[in-house]
Amino acid sequence: MSSPPISPPPAEAAAVPELRPDAYTIPGPPTGGTVSRGSDAPGPAPRPTGFRPDIEGLRAVAVLAVLAFHAAVPGLAGGFVGVDVFLVISGYLITGLLVREATTTGRIRLGEFFSRRARRLLPSAAIVLGTVALVGAWLTVPLRRADLEHDVLAAALSVANWRFVAQQTDYLAAGRDESPLLHFWSLAVEEQFYLFWGPLLALTAYLVLRVVRRGRPDGRGRAVRPVAAALAAVLTLGSFALSLRWTHDNVSLAYLGTPSRVWQFGVGALLALLPWHLLRGPRPLRVLVGWGGAAAVVGCVLAYDNTTPYPGWAALVPTLGTAAVILAGTPGRDTGGSDRLGVDRLLALRAPRAIGRLSYNLYLWHWPVLVLAGAKFGPLSWPVKVALTAAAALPAAAVMRWVERPLRRSRTVSELPRRGLSLGLAAVVIPVVLALVVGTGTLRLLGPAAPVDLQGLPPGSPDGTSLLVRTATPPKGGPAVVPDPVQARADFPPDGECEVAPTATTSPDCRFGVTGSPDRIVLLGDSHAGQWFSALLALAAERHWALEELVKQGCPLPELTVVNPQLGRTYRECDTWRANALTRLKEGPKPRLIVVSTLNRYTDDRQLLLQGWEKTLAPLRELGVPIVYLRDTPIPGTDVPACVSGHTEAPAACEFPREKALWADPLAEEVAAGRVPGVRSVSVNEVICPGSGRSCPAVLERILLYRDDAHLTNVAAVVLTPRLERLLVGSGALPAKGGPGAAPGPVVDGWTQLLRDDFDGPAGSRPSAADWQYDLGTCYPGCPAPQWGTGEIETMTDSTDNVRLDGKGALEIVPTRDGNGAWSSGRIESRRADFAPPPGGVLRIEASMALPDVTGPAAAGYWPAFWTLGGELRNGFTGWPAIGELDIMEQVNGRDAVFGTMHCGVLDGGPCQEPRGLGSGDQPCPAECRTGFHRYAVEVDLKPGAEQVRWYLDGREHHRVTAAQMDRATWDKAVGRGLFLILNVAVGGNLPTAFGGAVTPATEPGHPLRVDYVSVATRP
Repeated sequence: MSSPPISPPPAEAAAVPELRPDAYTIPGPPTGGTVSRGSDAPGPAPRPTGFRPDIEGLRAVAVLAVLAFHAAVPGLAGGFVGVDVFLVISGYLITGLLVREATTTGRIRLGEFFSRRARRLLPSAAIVLGTVALVGAWLTVPLRRADLEHDVLAAALSVANWRFVAQQTDYLAAGRDESPLLHFWSLAVEEQFYLFWGPLLALTAYLVLRVVRRGRPDGRGRAVRPVAAALAAVLTLGSFALSLRWTHDNVSLAYLGTPSRVWQFGVGALLALLPWHLLRGPRPLRVLVGWGGAAAVVGCVLAYDNTTPYPGWAALVPTLGTAAVILAGTPGRDTGGSDRLGVDRLLALRAPRAIGRLSYNLYLWHWPVLVLAGAKFGPLSWPVKVALTAAAALPAAAVMRWVERPLRRSRTVSELPRRGLSLGLAAVVIPVVLALVVGTGTLRLLGPAAPVDLQGLPPGSPDGTSLLVRTATPPKGGPAVVPDPVQARADFPPDGECEVAPTATTSPDCRFGVTGSPDRIVLLGDSHAGQWFSALLALAAERHWALEELVKQGCPLPELTVVNPQLGRTYRECDTWRANALTRLKEGPKPRLIVVSTLNRYTDDRQLLLQGWEKTLAPLRELGVPIVYLRDTPIPGTDVPACVSGHTEAPAACEFPREKALWADPLAEEVAAGRVPGVRSVSVNEVICPGSGRSCPAVLERILLYRDDAHLTNVAAVVLTPRLERLLVGSGALPAKGGPGAAPGPVVDGWTQLLRDDFDGPAGSRPSAADWQYDLGTCYPGCPAPQWGTGEIETMTDSTDNVRLDGKGALEIVPTRDGNGAWSSGRIESRRADFAPPPGGVLRIEASMALPDVTGPAAAGYWPAFWTLGGELRNGFTGWPAIGELDIMEQVNGRDAVFGTMHCGVLDGGPCQEPRGLGSGDQPCPAECRTGFHRYAVEVDLKPGAEQVRWYLDGREHHRVTAAQMDRATWDKAVGRGLFLILNVAVGGNLPTAFGGAVTPATEPGHPLRVDYVSVATRP
């Protein structure tokens, strides 16, 4: 998915690290000769210098920033930087406690350390997890409930961050609702940091104290600090480098991953380990440092938003700002404590401290309240979110008052480390058990997730009036919808690894179907193209063709600069992949059909989008093959399988607004207006979002249409295959089975192939003698009309200088001029002269051609044409124009226009206004008509009530002549009998002269008319 505008990982809940240990000052000698708790300096017995109330107030700043961000308060979009504040505080406090213990006792008691962490953090978290597991089962739909219980398990086991990393780095898992436990990723990061840093410091202290065996114990203890500081510095620098790398390559991993967050703990650790208290300096400087740090944090809250690459370099500002605030409040030699003008005095006020004390529980409760309320009542406005966040303070205060404080102060629990550890284990086990019980019941309700039996699907309807054939027997028994919601989540196209991930820059060689066939369909685009894999594979296989897939996740096919949500930065890999895909198509064998599709929401700038499309389509047009733009399907914008899981008996509840689901499509509009040569557009949206009401269905005729919030299920694509085939065949892009261009096979949709020549053969060889014959000289045998009756000056030959295959699948008809100024060219006719519509049926004649690439004075006198004459003309070559002539394509003098004409009746005047004929007038055909292939076709339709001849350019009808425009006898003689085809390039003649293009010495020879294929088919 695809991808639509998304928020970067800062939109995830921010981290709250260790919030409840006593906030002591870092060790150092205070004024008056006393030492703080755990000092390694000589002096009286150590005693606490006191509590750091400013740090408690700093927590309030951090949590309020996070809450404002989650409540979407205007102007505070950078509130996610509160996570950085918390991580620095955590590293500072935890490291200070551990090193203080090592320097005063000569060891670190890990059992006691983890016991304190467990009894302070885990019980409160367990209550939230248990509440979410139970309340979520009531407020959420079954499929979302199953996801939620997995989130509970991950959060309880302190691996929530890695679960969310896996989800958010997986493009195919996009489109699901936010988890009410998303914020537990931060607690998981914290716990993982504790499990790593505590034992590492303990091992460091043990080794250092074994090496330093002499001196007083407190002297040996002093040796721990520099070694630990060096270790912290190395880890900090390494983690920061990794954070920069991951922010560039995978922003979700950088934001949620533990290794890329260690450096922020490390900054706090260095604050606790280095002798900052020994620094001398003027008191105003300390005040400025503190206020500067606070200003940096607040400035980030105001200035950052979801476009800020994060964490990366941007995270340095709030991280170092927090360090500056902590450092400014640290007592040193030049001051005994905080300055009355310092920011620490403001942070130490009663209100910030009260919020700081509540911050951990408030953080735990606010996010589930917001998400579960949104799941129940729909999207919430920011004032409502602010009110709900304030309301979350009630359970937060209750848990702190009656659970956290009693357990933290309980002598019974704190007396022995194993009791705290047992309490922590219970706090893990209880939510795990709840999640397993609720999750098991949910899975039973949802049913098994076995793959869908595609063979058992009812047939899809090709006519566009319904999704399924109306006479088809609907599925009996089983789930209420097919696929069921669990199956839908995994109902991806079976294309393996061919839909390449965001980091890839090339696609593997992905060919399916009859892979040895020289004919193939190319499926090109993003995941919205990839959803059609099964349908196009079926169409290719039925024609004994191959299917090649060139699809990249979240990569717009038009040349646009976008930000990838998984990488969190400009999607450079997309640009490289797109260029590589176009080069592969240019250099490889020419396909028979290219189907392009892409999400239509990468930009709402119409002009920018069309410019991007032109840059991509131009090289595709040069290939000279049919190009079909398959319009983007509706975008529900909500997790459809989750919704349907709660409304299987009444899926209409999951309908979504048509206005938001179906955006304007500038490319489709331009194609329909004939302003995008070489491209035709088809759409199935009239089937899957039928009618003109205000909504589109999520389930149609018992088929669940969407696997997420944007992509069709594979089942839907399979059921839509007949409709897609009808659209492609009807546009002339795809031959019907047995129709023009198809491999030999049964007749499908009534089309019968009469002729198909792809002009395959060695370079310089002649076209097939079984299908074509040459016109030679300057007139038909007997010269009933010298100079071909139109004043041309060339002599037609059968020389390969004038008519030849190019060895790349095209015929070339080349006008040449010898040294004496005499012109020669080529003119070939189909051997068959009996091409005619069946009684009451349709005859279609089509060729894909690139016009001579010459214009201006050099093109004067050029006259390429593709046309037909009545078969009876070969009996003496007389009877024109009554015998009928259909000029499918003519161009003169290299003009940027082509035209089609019908000739009939009498030589002068009559119903066809001879000798001018009934013409289309100029049809725009810009330079691309000379540099790329375009399709020119005519249909003779004798169906009762129709009786008309229609002209097409790239699938767009541009001219029509009806039987009503003439008498019956003239009509029947002109179109009701056999025809033969003609391809030629004339030089000079009446028509070029009439347009001011008489041949001159400046006219350049050697510019060929190139013909990719010619096809003739009929349909009753």
